[in-house]
Amino acid sequence: MLLYLNAFLVCLNTAFWSVLICCFALIKMLLPIPALQRCVTRLCNGMMWAWATGNHKLLSFTSDVEWDIQGGETLKKDGWYLLICNHLSWTDIVVIFSVFRNRIPMAKFFLKQQLLYVPFLGMACWAVDMPFMKRYSREYLLKHPEKRGSDLETTRKSCERFRYTPTTVVNFVEGTRFTDDKKCQTRSPYNNLLPPKTGGIAYTLGAMGDQFDAIINVTLAYPDNRHLPFRDLLSGKMKKIVVRIDTLPVDENVKGDYFNDKVFKRRFHQWLNDVWEEKDVRLDGIYGDEQPEVEIPERRKTAV
Repeated sequence: MLLYLNAFLVCLNTAFWSVLICCFALIKMLLPIPALQRCVTRLCNGMMWAWATGNHKLLSFTSDVEWDIQGGETLKKDGWYLLICNHLSWTDIVVIFSVFRNRIPMAKFFLKQQLLYVPFLGMACWAVDMPFMKRYSREYLLKHPEKRGSDLETTRKSCERFRYTPTTVVNFVEGTRFTDDKKCQTRSPYNNLLPPKTGGIAYTLGAMGDQFDAIINVTLAYPDNRHLPFRDLLSGKMKKIVVRIDTLPVDENVKGDYFNDKVFKRRFHQWLNDVWEEKDVRLDGIYGDEQPEVEIPERRKTAV
């Protein structure tokens, strides 16, 4: 019963704010004046935070969740950040909004092209400058090689818009949600993660690396609800949410020409693999598997 009630209330909250944002989206669409569009975007960002706050309060009222959050004390709402995170469930988006809603600028997710056509929700996401990306299968790209790199071009154009308003660009580096089947299919060397994909994050850093204040490395875990966390959250069965926040510097390991400089490309791959290995060890500790939970080495982070 609680599952359906929470699902209905979350949908109602989403519909209310989506319709309101869509009204301002029409202004943004009909009056293509850059300064006005930026003002509308900031207003719509505030509405998105109100939506996130409503969801958080609703789920907190109907669930007795233990929040175990560490790190992120030095983050600020008027900065620019790249947030990278492991990906388990739709719950991840709810958690990111809940944890960071008063700490950082509005989070911008790269969304699948199909979501643009979801009534109200698609236009609302467009109004707050969320980028939509169309992904192609390997088979399709073999038949249409001209489509290669189109996702990266979308990334570049989106990042240009982010230059004018404090923004947090969110990248689920694995590219999809973690499952045991996907772990086998990708032959992942990690216990709790899929192999990281470097293209999107490299292009984002290439386009905005000088503007980012830091990289926020987030590790999420649901120790007692690993299999169906979203359903368990709506059902009031979520017991504990673990969030670890580490702030990584934007240094020579991540700034360079990824697509033309082979030396930098190898260094970037090594940096991201190191981050992912440390994240995997940390998740082992959280889940009680094999290794104790560890801190990210100081060479990898600034003080938090």
